[in-house]
Amino acid sequence: MRPSLSSTSTRTFAAIPAAVLTEQFLARRRLRLRWAPLLVAGYLQYRLAGDYRISRAGGPPGMSQGRPVRLVTTGVYAYSRNPMYLGHLVFLTGLTLLTRSPLALAVTAAHVPWFDERARADHRRLITFFGEPYREYAARVPRWLPGLPTDRPD
Repeated sequence: MRPSLSSTSTRTFAAIPAAVLTEQFLARRRLRLRWAPLLVAGYLQYRLAGDYRISRAGGPPGMSQGRPVRLVTTGVYAYSRNPMYLGHLVFLTGLTLLTRSPLALAVTAAHVPWFDERARADHRRLITFFGEPYREYAARVPRWLPGLPTDRPD
């Protein structure tokens, strides 16, 4: 995680929780601690999927910083083409449920289409980088989760 607000991970895992928890404190709402494991799960999914990809694909940590050297289709990437983005969304969902914050709900709702568009842009870039092997991978592995009715092939 880069310590900059231009970094998506810094915003998701530090800045947004800080703002939501401040709002939570000022509103004097109790936390629903039973949802805290979702935050942990989302962060770990983001982190571990990123470490897995970087160690196998080479290249920079993010698509916006350059291109991977190799296509990764194993591990968690055999089930979801975007497990890191999914980790962000799991974390934000956990934050929303933990706090019952209108701010957290608004931020999470805004990030769903934003991450979906990022995943679509990455898809287009990966077709350019890897061609047919990526098309075959995308045909068998969903963008988000297996079985989601809205996760049609690209």
